[in-house]
Amino acid sequence: MLDTVIKGGTIIDGLGGEPYIGDIGIKDGVIIEIGDNISSVSNKTVNADGAIVTPGFVDIHTHYDGQVSWDDKMDPSFSHGVTSVIMGNCGVGFAPVPPGGERELIEVMEGVEDIPGTALYEGIPWGAWETFPEYLDYIESREYTLDIGTQIAHGAVRNYVMDERGRQNEPATDDDLAKMSKIVGEALEAGALGFSTSRTIGHRDIKGQIIPGTHAAENEIMAFADVMKKVGKGVFELIPAGAVGDLEMMGGEQTTYEEEVELMARVSRRANCPVTFTLVQNVDYTLLWKKVLETVEKYNSKGTRLHPQVASRPIGVVTSLLSYHMFQRRETYLKIAHLPFGELLVEMRKPEVRAAILSDKDVPHEYQGSMTAGVHMLLQASFDRLYEMENPVDYEPVREKCFANRAKAKGQNHDEFMYEFLTGGDGRRFAIVLGSNYYDDNHDCLYEMIMNQHTVTGLSDAGAHVNMIFDGVAATYQMIHWSRDRQRGPLIPLKHLVHKQAYKNANLYGLTDRGSLEIGKRADINVVDHDRLALGPLDVFNDLPAGGNRILQPSVGYIATFVKGIQTRSHDEDTGARPGRLIRG
Repeated sequence: MLDTVIKGGTIIDGLGGEPYIGDIGIKDGVIIEIGDNISSVSNKTVNADGAIVTPGFVDIHTHYDGQVSWDDKMDPSFSHGVTSVIMGNCGVGFAPVPPGGERELIEVMEGVEDIPGTALYEGIPWGAWETFPEYLDYIESREYTLDIGTQIAHGAVRNYVMDERGRQNEPATDDDLAKMSKIVGEALEAGALGFSTSRTIGHRDIKGQIIPGTHAAENEIMAFADVMKKVGKGVFELIPAGAVGDLEMMGGEQTTYEEEVELMARVSRRANCPVTFTLVQNVDYTLLWKKVLETVEKYNSKGTRLHPQVASRPIGVVTSLLSYHMFQRRETYLKIAHLPFGELLVEMRKPEVRAAILSDKDVPHEYQGSMTAGVHMLLQASFDRLYEMENPVDYEPVREKCFANRAKAKGQNHDEFMYEFLTGGDGRRFAIVLGSNYYDDNHDCLYEMIMNQHTVTGLSDAGAHVNMIFDGVAATYQMIHWSRDRQRGPLIPLKHLVHKQAYKNANLYGLTDRGSLEIGKRADINVVDHDRLALGPLDVFNDLPAGGNRILQPSVGYIATFVKGIQTRSHDEDTGARPGRLIRG
């Protein structure tokens, strides 16, 4: 007897093949039958008539490193068809950690990934682990809605071995390299899926200091490559210098993006491993992404394994009164910022308060160099790239809709227009700066990146940037925008989107037991009403430890999601099942 039969759905197998109508039979967490009309007796039948059936999605770029301690639901990923996630990206993580040394790791994670430090202090059981293998054992002791794998982060390793010297990015000695290599090797042997590092000066801790490992010399990078070659497994994940622009206002990167690609090619050859890295169209080099893809094609044709990691949509900074906004550092606003939201809104609508805030100057932040400290300045400087987030959200708006043009049409300056927007209605309006991947005012560059044979889809940052970016819904967004709703350019077939965000991502990290609908594979499966699939409005929830805020966006259209044959979602609702476990490499 089968456990479950999924009947009559349009099967998109994840391998890139043409969709076809059929049934899928599941037993003991595995797909054991696929056919036109499965007649075997089963305990459960899911009617998939008119729906698509896909493998569960694999999100390779998340930051749940702290959330795994206090949460078993793992949203935003869980609500968007994701059945496996990989964290420990960007060189930031929480293991190894010296006894009593959590503050330094928290300040890095809060600064780089915009996760409230209060949540990390309160929500993580500090002392439950010190080494990376102990961290894996801790995760393995818990149950989740989805499977969780992790990489070991360069920043944590450097902090653990070198202490203050590591945080100050001093050169590593031979003894440092030996100790760090031993830790990374032990982590990979214990089940880490890879090693991650960040080399951009844009990644800074909460005090504005560049994070450990940013300026690591090539001999340090190659020491880790040698470890990966010796162990014989793992992915090398890297945020290159120049990935988000030249950042001249921060002193400029020490190497160019082109030099970073050459370095990554050397890493891949030396370690005989795949290297995945961030690729976006950035403000300083709007055509550099094309050159990078050409270089990757050249190297991969000779056996190098470079996999640029690309996004599904523009990477934008969100603004609202509930999160970051242009007026958050104004002197008058700071005096009332502590008020409950309803009272704050009443105060801001008073003419005298409005006049005072509009005439105020910004109060400098204590840590001026940190990422979150300057969000208000970014918003002030990006009015010609700022758009209202309507429902449904249009991530490919025409230029005429930007706030600069709307303000001009109303005869208002930027501050006046933005103040009216933020305090209007119920005060819960959102707008977004469409920056990276949108400097041509369309999605043409994204289309080319997604269609490229060497790229993988990622950069969702699920679990991070909780009040600034919410791209953890990328799996749903792809199926809505790219396969169905796009109006300003070509669509992408569902078979291609599913292939990239399931099978290709799984195989990059050696997860060959999932990512496709084949007999013998894990029954990680989505049943989706593609015609009805939609993203809901954004909202801010106070559900992090210590009452911390985060932005979430729900979805509708997921008829069922299965993780290892256990149904975790039914008609967009949590079933309460927690079959997800640690993935060991």
